[in-house]
Amino acid sequence: MNLTAIIVDDEANGRTILRNYLKKYCPSVSVLGEAASVQETLVLLKSYTPDILFLDVEMPYGNAFDLLEQIPDRTFEIVFVTAYDHYAVDALNAQATYYLLKPIAIDNLIKAVDHVAHIKQREADLQDAVLVPKITVVEDKITIPQQDGFEVLNISEILYCQADDNYTKIFLEQGQRLVSKTLKYFEDSLNTQGFARIHKSYLVNVNKITRYRKGKGGSIVISSGKELSVSSSKKGALLDYFK
Repeated sequence: MNLTAIIVDDEANGRTILRNYLKKYCPSVSVLGEAASVQETLVLLKSYTPDILFLDVEMPYGNAFDLLEQIPDRTFEIVFVTAYDHYAVDALNAQATYYLLKPIAIDNLIKAVDHVAHIKQREADLQDAVLVPKITVVEDKITIPQQDGFEVLNISEILYCQADDNYTKIFLEQGQRLVSKTLKYFEDSLNTQGFARIHKSYLVNVNKITRYRKGKGGSIVISSGKELSVSSSKKGALLDYFK
């Protein structure tokens, strides 16, 4: 799959090395432009809509995270390229798709590009389309504990589950329940029943998904009309449900 990219690095040598690596080892990537600062990047993004933003962290007059705060509805994937490994957690919080350390290893660069290509291909296939899950609707039931016993729920009526510390909110077609079990408990219980973990906070019945939207990690809309965020680390697995 052909991809477009913008390279952001305040060092000219860094931009040149990455550009040459992409040309030689990732010929499917076309570089639309290069920037050396937050402001230059914002100007470029007004003219171009890249698939990938190769983004250095440290820049003059601001850093990568300052830049991303100014782009709330981004549709490109972020590949951080930095000499410092202590930004890894911040990169995850910024929903980066990949994290490359300088000096760039060719194999890791190829993996990053392949990973983005996989995500973009799934998005291209499903963009603004009604999704048809590859699984069938399951008519089984699940029990949830109550103070005086337990309640039986039809799995097919569950829209999604949301983490609430050590509790889980279960949102149904009619009403909701608060259960003293972690979201991981329900993920383990429902992982063969057509439920997908799309975010650290959400477990979704894929039969209830009606739309997928690009942007940041992406988002899904379920049959109730509720829109839920998809984290970058979960996006590929979610899109694999729909082929």
